[in-house]
Amino acid sequence: MKDRLLIANHALLLLCASMYLGTGASLVLFSFPIAPQMTPANYYLQFVPQVQAATSFFTSMTKLMLVFATIMLVAEWRQPTRWVPLVVLAAIIAATVLTLLWLFPLNNEMAGRIQDAERLQVVLQEWMRLNRVRVALWCVQWTALVWYFARWTLRARYATWTR
Repeated sequence: MKDRLLIANHALLLLCASMYLGTGASLVLFSFPIAPQMTPANYYLQFVPQVQAATSFFTSMTKLMLVFATIMLVAEWRQPTRWVPLVVLAAIIAATVLTLLWLFPLNNEMAGRIQDAERLQVVLQEWMRLNRVRVALWCVQWTALVWYFARWTLRARYATWTR
């Protein structure tokens, strides 16, 4: 029973990391390319409601990820795989600090309806630059967790091959 709960915990952590990775990929592939076309007249509806909704959702999800990763760390502490939850926790914390200190002020400025086209482009460029860093952190989380599951899959498969 305990093992099944741990698998569920770890799988939920991977699900959350996958949601972050998917959001980041969507930003970079689909939202960033249209940034040069954004003007004070059209950026608000393309940007602010989506960011506000994502902020609300991901704030709760990040709290759950911290719990899931801590449970994983406790479960893996005496294992050679303990580095996985350590890396995941470090990336979650780094992405959260980046978001709180640098991205939220930019989000707030854009929510305030920027009227100057030059200022809008400066803010968008900085927002995209910081989000690329955050997406890289999300990639680190996801990669560490996928490695963890791949390792166990290969070990299980290898055990059946050698019987």
